[in-house]
Formats: sequence, C-alpha cells, structure tokens
Amino acid sequence: MRRCAYFTAIIFSLAAPLYADNFSFKADRMTGGRASGKETTVLVGNAEVTSDNLFIKADRIEISGKDNQFVECSGVVTGKDDEKQIYFKTDRMIYDRKTKILVMEGNSSLEDKKNEVVARGRHIEYDDNTEIAIFQISVRMFKDNIVCRSEYALYRREEKLLDLSGFPVVYKKDDEFRADRISVDLDTDDVIMEGTVTGAIKE
Repeated sequence: MRRCAYFTAIIFSLAAPLYADNFSFKADRMTGGRASGKETTVLVGNAEVTSDNLFIKADRIEISGKDNQFVECSGVVTGKDDEKQIYFKTDRMIYDRKTKILVMEGNSSLEDKKNEVVARGRHIEYDDNTEIAIFQISVRMFKDNIVCRSEYALYRREEKLLDLSGFPVVYKKDDEFRADRISVDLDTDDVIMEGTVTGAIKE
C-alpha cells in the first residue's frame, strides 16, 4: 500500500498569508520541500493542489518560489473553481498564486459554465483577478448556436464580450461571418465586424 503525502492548509497558513487563505496538497509521493532544505516540492502520482477556491489535479505538480508562489503541472492536468464555475483541462500549466494568473499550454480547454461558453486553444492565459482570458493558436469557442474560430481571442468574462483576430470566422446558426477583426456580444449574440468583411446569410 502506497503512503499518501498530505499536508493541510494549517501547515501553510503562516507560509503564504499574502497569496491565499487556503493552500494544501497531496500526492502518492513527494520529494524536496522546506523540510529537506530545498525550495522546490515535487508531487508525483494523483497529485492535487488546492489554493483558495482553485482545485488542480495532475500527474506531476512542482511547487516552487518564495511562499510556494508557483504551481507547475504536467501530464493530464484538470482544474476547477466551483465558485466561479470555471473548469479547465490541459497538457501543461503554471499557476502564479501571487498574481492569480494561470497559463495553459498544449491541448487546452476552458469551460465557463456561468456564461455557457466552451473554448479551446494551444495557449490559454486566464487572469483570475480581472476574469479576462487570452486564447492563442487554433482557437475554437462555442456557445449555443455560435461557433467561433481564430488564431487569437480576448474573452472578457464579466462583460460577456469576445474579440477575435487572426483569420477570424463566426458561424451563427446557418450564417457565416469573416473579417479582419470580429467582436461578439455573448449576451445578445450580436456580431460586429471590422476591416475586410465577407459573409453569407441564409434566409
């Protein structure tokens, strides 16, 4: 039977008062850590980290920096913030607990259940403070009858606004819109296009 390395938030409550009210982790095995005099803690096998409302699970998690500032994950990485209804999956991820910025690389997806939006890309950066997400490379975004494609997208979650560039195209039911830049109001489904505009509308 494998022993599970588990450390409660109480242990870290004095180590990271500036970053989070709650910080805990567990895994099948652990190396490094403050007890060994190293600045890096490596969790391997069913590794989990909880930082405030953010829960992360991965094959391997490396915690480093002063006051455990950086959480770097690899393998099958999944996470969620149930309070904000944000869920994600990626190949690799790093989370800065000080700035609350999360960066995902590889095959990555982010689901915003509150706004009923699902987005995919090869590089996703999400700022938990501003609730703004940046998507890059092979971006796909889905909401109800709207499908968006581009190489770059800026998603302002609170305003429910999506800005697309890099060969953007929006499919709205049977209609198709193309332009240099496209903005979509995800609340009203209005589409605003700039630059060279083309489209096809089926009546």
